[in-house]
Amino acid sequence: MNPTNKPDINQARSKIQQLKNQFEQRKQLANSLEPIKTKIGVYSGKGGVGKTSVTVNLALSLTKMGYNPGIFDVDIDCPNITKALGVTNKPQVDDQNRMIPPELHGVKVMSMGFFQKNEDEAIIFRGPMIHNAINQLLSGTNWSGIDVLLVDLPPGTSDAPLTVMQTLDLDGFVIVTTPQELAKLDAIRSINMIKKLNHNIYGIVENFSGEYFGKGAGKEISKNHDIDFLGSIEMRRSYSDPQKIAYLEDMEANNEYNQVANKLIQKLD
Repeated sequence: MNPTNKPDINQARSKIQQLKNQFEQRKQLANSLEPIKTKIGVYSGKGGVGKTSVTVNLALSLTKMGYNPGIFDVDIDCPNITKALGVTNKPQVDDQNRMIPPELHGVKVMSMGFFQKNEDEAIIFRGPMIHNAINQLLSGTNWSGIDVLLVDLPPGTSDAPLTVMQTLDLDGFVIVTTPQELAKLDAIRSINMIKKLNHNIYGIVENFSGEYFGKGAGKEISKNHDIDFLGSIEMRRSYSDPQKIAYLEDMEANNEYNQVANKLIQKLD
């Protein structure tokens, strides 16, 4: 054998092993997610539009409709779902050494926030570390008993949301915008990203609607981009108390989210 061929052979073996590892990882991930009937991404290109708030209140509305929702917080850098929902219990471990998501108000939750020593701790991950963290949380969790998984995605159109879209094989997306021009622009950018990746969009929700920021961006995007308008969520005083959940405390907010959830379920059906 020509010694000069050895590096090529080693490279080929390394590549084959890498492909095997990727296949096993995908197989393990698929087996883990098999119990979930529908996976929905809650997404926007802009941070601060209320994706987490929409995710939590929408999940509670789904419980009222008889579903068993779960929330997967994929904002690895700044996980907020546990605080927004008020979950304080840590995940337990089943007999197969998989994490069991804690449950509150009928909603099961898995988040990187469970693994922070302090809630104000900064999680500083590069791209590959984010990818590995998402894979470990997904494949290492027992998702049984969940029929609709709402995935609270990080903002932007780059590495973190792209990793989730390519890894999770989401069934569709709910886009969140606010009435301001910049939020509307970033929502459109996120819509274009999803369309480029050939994913489904269930509809758009306009959050923080009302006298302070105006209204109409959601309907405008819906009309211009041929996307269903799921509803508007008014800015209310009930959202200002971090110890309370608007859906459980405010009947008007409750009605708004029930309307959004009903339209979403019709799309799923």
